[in-house]
Amino acid sequence: MGICEGRTVIITGAGGGLGRAYALAFAAEGANVVVNDIRKEAADAVVAEIAAAGGKAIANADDITRIDTAQQIVDAAVAAFGEVHVVVNNAGILRDRMFISLSEDDWDQVMRVHLKGHFCLANILGKHWRDQAKAGNRIAARIINTSSGAGLQGSVGQSNYSAAKGGIAALTLVQASELARYGVTANALAPAARTSMTESAMPDVVKA
Repeated sequence: MGICEGRTVIITGAGGGLGRAYALAFAAEGANVVVNDIRKEAADAVVAEIAAAGGKAIANADDITRIDTAQQIVDAAVAAFGEVHVVVNNAGILRDRMFISLSEDDWDQVMRVHLKGHFCLANILGKHWRDQAKAGNRIAARIINTSSGAGLQGSVGQSNYSAAKGGIAALTLVQASELARYGVTANALAPAARTSMTESAMPDVVKA
């Protein structure tokens, strides 16, 4: 019996890279996994991997950057598995340029996917878990966010990404303080990995 038996996790950006690795790891520990990725075929492929290994998962391609569509992700999870216990905010994009070469869209897109994308699902689920706790239910919920070394120390050519990831680190501290009373923990990872996202942005550095 795995340590996540009977629990349901939503993982964003789970069609590849770290998100896929998280999805497979959670499923191996018995969790029901909602594989969210805007690339529906990629999400379907991860679900197929999980099913082939005897796990339970559904694919979802709804937008994490809007409250209404993020609600659809939660609704799909509840419809399939009855409850949500964990959200792993992993999805991200890069628009790397030197600061003075950034366009407004370069800035907005990275902030939208990273920072607002970390807000929407956690906000919806946080309210849900708070209401359950106030109703007298015992809650053991988890928010797992994705920061970065770039957000903690800065990174040349990534001012938009660094600012978003720094914001995520600060957001996590506040979530942890505010939600602990309801039985919700909030933590942030700062992973380093070779993925399609990093390879596309810094191919020479990543290959080395």
